[in-house]
Amino acid sequence: MQPEGTPQDGRIERAGLRPGDLTGRAFPRGDWGEPAEQLEELYRWVESGALAVADWYLADRVWKRRSARALRVGTAVGVVLGASLPLLELTRVVSGVALWGYLSLLLGAACAVCDRFFGLTSGWMRDVATAQAVQRRLQVLQFDWASESVREVLGPTEGTAAEAAERCLGVLRRFTEDVTELVRSETADWMVEFRTGPAPLAVQSAGSPRPEGAQPGRMALPPARPNMPRQRPPEPR
Repeated sequence: MQPEGTPQDGRIERAGLRPGDLTGRAFPRGDWGEPAEQLEELYRWVESGALAVADWYLADRVWKRRSARALRVGTAVGVVLGASLPLLELTRVVSGVALWGYLSLLLGAACAVCDRFFGLTSGWMRDVATAQAVQRRLQVLQFDWASESVREVLGPTEGTAAEAAERCLGVLRRFTEDVTELVRSETADWMVEFRTGPAPLAVQSAGSPRPEGAQPGRMALPPARPNMPRQRPPEPR
């Protein structure tokens, strides 16, 4: 059941993903009358999908890294010129450059704001972290799959063939769910950057449902506390 090699060339095309997309893939269909061959095909499908996801994030980080570095260099140059040119004019080394220094400082601040607003540096870091997390989980899957294969070859096997196949399917399913959760978490982090108010967008959309009778745009008032019956004070003896 252990494939001899891992797909290295054309990973995205083999996984059934279009370049630039992270879309769903059709589940491989085959003859389960030969469970070993079908499990091997299913493993290749899962592995190629994980490699395609990692390649997608590594490719997405390229333009973000270049743009983030350019903006960060622009920020540094603008700050340096904005601080040095007025100082040169103040010391009468060069005259008429203070305005250019203020303009450089403004351009440096604009570069920093663009980097922050478009999330280039943070997106670059998220892409690298997600790709590395997928690769780590893929290594765990490869060793788990090799362990299951060696167990079936060397024996003695534990349980029936159906139980062995169920264990292999469980390994593949858990890995697929882990990769999907990584992608979902990265997407949620990306959505949090675009805030529409005090609370993140993801929190606002995934919050608790509005109670019945509450109007949109107003805070629901807490339920009124029931009035307890007043008790008479004890009579003096």
